[in-house]
This record gives sequence, structure tokens and C-alpha cells, in this order.
Amino acid sequence: MCEIVLTEKEKAAIRALDSLAKKWPETLWLFSASGSLKVMRYGPNGEQMITYTGGMDANYVVATINIPNDGGDW
Repeated sequence: MCEIVLTEKEKAAIRALDSLAKKWPETLWLFSASGSLKVMRYGPNGEQMITYTGGMDANYVVATINIPNDGGDW
């Protein structure tokens, strides 16, 4: 990995996200698709809700977070 110098604002944002992860509720998860970051609620049995076609069930989206992201693979 190349060495990247971060600004103080960038470092603070990373610390805030790390702090949020430590107190994140077990009932919610994040789903990233096509640059859209969604906060999803798990289903009644703790499962990720999937439609009959295999996609994520939009009925379980509780919020959209406006942070640039990519759901792709390395």
C-alpha cells in the first residue's frame, strides 16, 4: 500500500467512523450498491432480507447516507 498523508479533517472523519462502528446496533447493517450507501434493518430472524430475484429488499432500507462509496470488489 502506498503511503498517503492524511489531513487532520480526514483523520478526524476516520476516527468518528471507527467510533460509530464500536457502538453500531446489531439490528442494522450497511449495504453499498452503485454508489448508494443504505442503512438496512435485519429481518425478524436476524437475516439480511433478500427479494425472490436475489436483490436486497428495499422495504428494509431505513436511511441513505450520502458518503461516496463503491460496493465493488478489489
